[in-house]
Amino acid sequence: MKKYICDFFIKENRRINENYSLLKLSPVDGSDVVRAVAGQFVQVEVPDSKSTFLRRPISINYIDRADNTLWLLIRNAGNGTKALIEMENYRKLNLVLPLGNGFSRPGGKDAKVLLVGGGVGVAPMYYLGTELAEEGYGVNFLLGARRDSDLLELDLFNNIGTVYCSTEDGSAGEKGLITYNSALNLSWDFIYCCGPMPMMKAIARYAAKNGIECEVSLENRMACGVGACLCCVEDTSDKGNVCVCTEGPVFNIKRLKWEI
Repeated sequence: MKKYICDFFIKENRRINENYSLLKLSPVDGSDVVRAVAGQFVQVEVPDSKSTFLRRPISINYIDRADNTLWLLIRNAGNGTKALIEMENYRKLNLVLPLGNGFSRPGGKDAKVLLVGGGVGVAPMYYLGTELAEEGYGVNFLLGARRDSDLLELDLFNNIGTVYCSTEDGSAGEKGLITYNSALNLSWDFIYCCGPMPMMKAIARYAAKNGIECEVSLENRMACGVGACLCCVEDTSDKGNVCVCTEGPVFNIKRLKWEI
């Protein structure tokens, strides 16, 4: 898929809480947002920062064709992302997009599909959920966070599928880690997952044990996004060491040499 370097402006910065913002971006030149699929990401330049030299990789949260906006759900994880979530409307941002490869499809429309997202890992799950729903799949979500205020975009998820959730403090859904949610006692044919590495490995272990197809979206450190810097290398069973930014970020767990 062809890659572009484009200027966008912040049409809306919706501050969710002290740690998260949803940026809705539109192309500065008025053109249509380029085509991208769920699971792909962008590299965002952080403007006017003397301490942030590298672009920041951010998952595509959604593309709203009616509003011609690209959505980025951003967590305050350091100087670069902190600067981004604090930016005012109409600031210009330069993006490289679309990068990486997206999720596959589970096969028959009657497949029982579960999309698992933890923290800001819910971002690609929402876009994937909208794609699957539009294609006629039944969509189920399992979302996890530390507390209820960190369950991001819950209203949007409820609009397109069945939602199960866990919070560590019990303020919403089931109390405890997402990996112990009772939804995992149900029967599933395909699981998609994105979130903290321990969570993804636990879900991968569950899927492997129960013979469930599973894809995960890795969040390895990415400096360039095009396979040049080798910061994001992951060991695979079929190709050895590969760059997550170009070979992934989405991988079937059968390809990953995880000890699960």
